[in-house]
Amino acid sequence: MTLTPSRRTHPTVRFPAEWESHRATWLAWPHYRDDWPGKFEPIPWVYAEIIRHLARHERVELIVNNATNERNARKVLDRANALSGNVRFHHWPTDRVWMRDSGCTFVKCGAGAPARENWKGHDSSRADAVIKKKGSSTPDTRLAIHWRFNAWAKYQNYKQDGKIGGLMAKSADAQVLQPIFGKRQVVLEGGSIDSNGHGTLLTTEECLLSKVQQRNAGMKREDYEKLFSKFLGIKNVIWLGSGIAGDDTHGHVDDVTRFVAPDTVVTAVESNSDDPNYEPLRENARRLREATDHNGKPLAIVELPMPGPVIFEKRRLPASYANFYIANGLVLVPVFNDPNDRIALDILADLFPDREVVGIYSGDLIWGFGAMHCMTQQQPL
Repeated sequence: MTLTPSRRTHPTVRFPAEWESHRATWLAWPHYRDDWPGKFEPIPWVYAEIIRHLARHERVELIVNNATNERNARKVLDRANALSGNVRFHHWPTDRVWMRDSGCTFVKCGAGAPARENWKGHDSSRADAVIKKKGSSTPDTRLAIHWRFNAWAKYQNYKQDGKIGGLMAKSADAQVLQPIFGKRQVVLEGGSIDSNGHGTLLTTEECLLSKVQQRNAGMKREDYEKLFSKFLGIKNVIWLGSGIAGDDTHGHVDDVTRFVAPDTVVTAVESNSDDPNYEPLRENARRLREATDHNGKPLAIVELPMPGPVIFEKRRLPASYANFYIANGLVLVPVFNDPNDRIALDILADLFPDREVVGIYSGDLIWGFGAMHCMTQQQPL
């Protein structure tokens, strides 16, 4: 079965879908030039374009390393007509800017939520929590899951990014939960999971179960399912196979398949049978056809084409239209000057008729191995 029910749930804890109302979007201003070697100069202007659109619809919480970085960011934003009162600056040092992965995951806690001591109780999942804020959960408690971040088990410079989730949670006045497996804080990135807001979650085996770039040694499929149940209120986990070629995260789901409604997903497909993405994406589609939603009903599946291969310095880059970001009244979509750009934008416009769908040229941005979804993290109302 590709849809596996978790045995233990907390119905009062819920991982909201991305299309639900946001209080803000979190971003970090680009500064690490080695993420875009030889192509850094246009990156701040791409960020300015993204912020210009976002700030018309919701607050932007913008992380800058220091006062000098804020002055530089303000100059760029002002020139791009993107500076407004809806942009709020935070002086926190970062190693990189991929907030989807280094930031915390905000969840909602409803009436009758488990009290503080119950979050820490031992059970068969071996996934306990360290509470980082005093007091008990109440019906209006904001919760932030602060996963451990280790730079996708690949890079060495992540100590500053590892602190960002906690800083975000404190700024949002949220109670911080740090899930523990065995004796270690659980490593997880936001790009590896996607929620429909009703207890169903998408992820991939390549990212969470592979020993390549292994996040949590000893954690098995059932351990992750219990973890998601306890801390995200997940009832069903849909396990896809692999991510796309060129993805240095080793299989993030936000490049391949995304929920766009509680019972509907878009999934990337490759039409060229000679492309390395062809078979893995076909396998993901097959698994989706066998899966069900939170009501036990088949999913509605919408195919989203892949752009043609984006290659720079002989390296395949993880270009995908599935890396879009859903904001209040807005969907930001990476585009690549490809014939399929228009097709992808039209598909997403049909799926989000009440939102403005905006293409953001990402041919330079993707040299950093990420796009719209990788760089953003939503804070729900």
